[in-house]
Amino acid sequence: MFGWRRRGGRNDRVDDDSGFGDEPRGQDQDESVVEGGPYDKQEAPDDEIERLDLGSVQLPVPENSQLQVEIDPEGPVRAVHLLTPSGRLTVSAFAAPRTGDLWQEVRQELVEQLRSDGATVRFEDGGWDTELIAETAKTSLRFVGVDGPRWLLRGVAASPASDLDACTKLLYAVIDETVVDRGSEPMPVRTPLPIELPEEIAAHIQQQQEQAQA
Repeated sequence: MFGWRRRGGRNDRVDDDSGFGDEPRGQDQDESVVEGGPYDKQEAPDDEIERLDLGSVQLPVPENSQLQVEIDPEGPVRAVHLLTPSGRLTVSAFAAPRTGDLWQEVRQELVEQLRSDGATVRFEDGGWDTELIAETAKTSLRFVGVDGPRWLLRGVAASPASDLDACTKLLYAVIDETVVDRGSEPMPVRTPLPIELPEEIAAHIQQQQEQAQA
């Protein structure tokens, strides 16, 4: 199992013009340098951590977890989930503008969507920025966003309410050691960065699909 570092002061800059009225405003940012990820590929550490290479993201896999791959009918991989004893973790990367600050905009849209679906949503200071916690009839969710150089990394922990703290701890650990490969090609803002499965995993999924069709 990899170690995890809870960071102490990136949840600071929030300009609440969303109209929700309940998002906390952060404090003045601590100017001290904060170590840890997620890392841009250009600044990734040369360490011994084993990461699952999904092309646009390289992420560590917690012990006792399983991989769940979500594939569109047309073929592209939509998402990769990590199923852990505490709940499900999902880490995705998106193209973002050079100016950054995409998470604040996406966060407000998530609130509107979740509340329209009947969820109870609250804001909470997190490891990198303000995070969302949503409660539904069946599941508790925590949304974490990190603005990077021309990319946005979004992590989601989904679990029963009693396990959300443990699931969140695992999510922080995964994000803290994740490497993002944005690539150099121009992309529209918010475009999901492509996911590429390792050859052995892709071959295993293809075999399962062929067996199911047979």
